[in-house]
Amino acid sequence: MNKKIKVLVYGYGNPGRQDDALGIEMVNKIKDWAEHRHYDNIETDSNYQLNVEDAEKISKKDVVVFVDATQEDINEYEFTHLNPSSEKVEFTMHAVSPAYVLHVCKDLFNKTPKSCLLAIKGFSWNFEEGLTDNAKLNLEQAFQFLTRRLESYIDTEVHYPISML
Repeated sequence: MNKKIKVLVYGYGNPGRQDDALGIEMVNKIKDWAEHRHYDNIETDSNYQLNVEDAEKISKKDVVVFVDATQEDINEYEFTHLNPSSEKVEFTMHAVSPAYVLHVCKDLFNKTPKSCLLAIKGFSWNFEEGLTDNAKLNLEQAFQFLTRRLESYIDTEVHYPISML
């Protein structure tokens, strides 16, 4: 019997700053999706920003997908693999980068879960709630991608069809 892969999808951002909430909105969608399919080995979490204390949480997982909004000049989303880095801040609006949390996890717990960053392109960062229409489209495309990726990580035998936009 294969060991069940433990996955964490961790979204972060400020829901009071429009598209900065993309990471948190993704976590909400993934949580519903995983519960509906009874994927009890996929856990979700969210916060305004990453903290060094998150290293303890990720040390208990096999795969971690960080999800954040970005202002960078990318298409709808970008999925990159992470390596531990002692640099605390990267090109993000948040205080601690995912690579730094991974670095702390490796140093303190001698664990390096397979980690990725899903950056979703946002458009507006005003002090109000609610995603812009273009950000909602990017979120949906990134969601379709991420659900397929998560199914490949947990090696499920059932593959659901991609829903239409």
